[in-house]
Amino acid sequence: MHRKALTSIALALIIAGCGSTPGERAVTGSGIGAGAGAIIGAVTGLTVIQGALIGAGAAGITGALTDNSHFNLGRPIWEWGSGSSSATSGKDQSFVRNIQSGLARLGYNPGPVDGIAGHRTKLAIRQYQKSKKLPVNGRATRSLERQILADANRA
Repeated sequence: MHRKALTSIALALIIAGCGSTPGERAVTGSGIGAGAGAIIGAVTGLTVIQGALIGAGAAGITGALTDNSHFNLGRPIWEWGSGSSSATSGKDQSFVRNIQSGLARLGYNPGPVDGIAGHRTKLAIRQYQKSKKLPVNGRATRSLERQILADANRA
């Protein structure tokens, strides 16, 4: 039973890296909650699995309902070491470069215009989204690209 509890806790904490968007915080909260719930389940009348499920559900909902003003745990663990988003093709890199270039022209600091949506680019996107009263998620989308480029051309 102790081995199962430790395995459950370790697996939960692996995904509990962090996050700056509600979705990332939901995953993180679920991982942390599952780890804590597994411990509670192991030492109470619940099973490890029951505790993990209850903890994951409660903490996942909490993570999803929060924003950066509540807490920001940084980049999720699944992005660690990558230095970028999943944009790797030339087409995707061009798309990210357009966003970075537009943000730079508008006075935001997306870092180097290199086609890699790293931490500074995501932060600049979030700042732009906040200033335009858009949903703040730091994600590069085609519609955001169009809006940023339109604003940059007007500036």
